[in-house]
Amino acid sequence: TVITNLLSAIPLFGQDLKLFLNIIMLIILLTVIWGGFSVSNATLNRFFSLHYILPFLLAALALAHLIALHTHGSNNPNGISSNGDRYAIHPYYMFKDLITIFFFFLSLSVIVFYYPNLLGHSDNYIEANPMSTPASIVPEWYYKNRCHA
Repeated sequence: TVITNLLSAIPLFGQDLKLFLNIIMLIILLTVIWGGFSVSNATLNRFFSLHYILPFLLAALALAHLIALHTHGSNNPNGISSNGDRYAIHPYYMFKDLITIFFFFLSLSVIVFYYPNLLGHSDNYIEANPMSTPASIVPEWYYKNRCHA
């Protein structure tokens, strides 16, 4: 909006140019991102793809950040060079992080493979019946006067 408002400052045809660019940007938004003028299968495919790719992009950015930190080191805003008081990120911190990741995946593997029902609930084994609600599902207290079930 800042750029389009900047264009409106041009004398004589600035307002028309701003309106034209807003219409063009709306059409681009609707056709490229949504896939049409309403939410459709193309919209769902695009948003599903975005939500699938985004964690991998974030992991790649975190890895690139660690590599840059390893290569260039952290910045000192005071400008004091204290290289003698600094621990190197490799091998000390990288080893500590790898040990932490290893224990996390070890504990996750133990839960998944040996105790899969540890975090589950016994209601998950009751066969679904659309005609009866489980006793544990109750409305909140402020809906009790409206629900007479």
